[in-house]
Amino acid sequence: MSEEQIEALMRVYLPCTLPALARVAADGELGPAPLTGYAVTPALVEWYASGDTEELEYVALTEAARASLRMVAADRADGVKTPARRVVIAVEVPDGEVNGGADLEERATVRLSAAVPLSRVAAVHVDEEAAVPDVEAAVAALPDADRGDDDARFTVDGAEANELLWYATQEIPDLIG
Repeated sequence: MSEEQIEALMRVYLPCTLPALARVAADGELGPAPLTGYAVTPALVEWYASGDTEELEYVALTEAARASLRMVAADRADGVKTPARRVVIAVEVPDGEVNGGADLEERATVRLSAAVPLSRVAAVHVDEEAAVPDVEAAVAALPDADRGDDDARFTVDGAEANELLWYATQEIPDLIG
């Protein structure tokens, strides 16, 4: 295989919710584009100069989990019965479909220019059931945290004390079941 035939891929973490994951499974893709995700970008590497790749990927995953928390809150504000569990979908996408990542302010944020087929999903990360009370509290505290309330920010940050569990793509039906 020549070098031209080898496709350069980037791991991108896409925030999601359980109802949205069910739609992804039914549609066979994440979309429509553009999609906002989080990845190891040049700006993230510059900001977190001492970290190895695994640490940098964890930072990107954590940023996606924060965005997932906001998606849960937005769903609920729209009347969608979304479980209080953060969901992050890890995908492998061609470098040419990834834009952004140069801004230090949004150091891990990228935009995907195309929908992502389910075949590009590497794994799904989801809160375990034991995290639900912390995620519920964080969702409720978001408005006050956004207004600068330190206690509310502490509550929102408390959701991050829960590690997301890793699931293979074959386990998606069990997650949405």
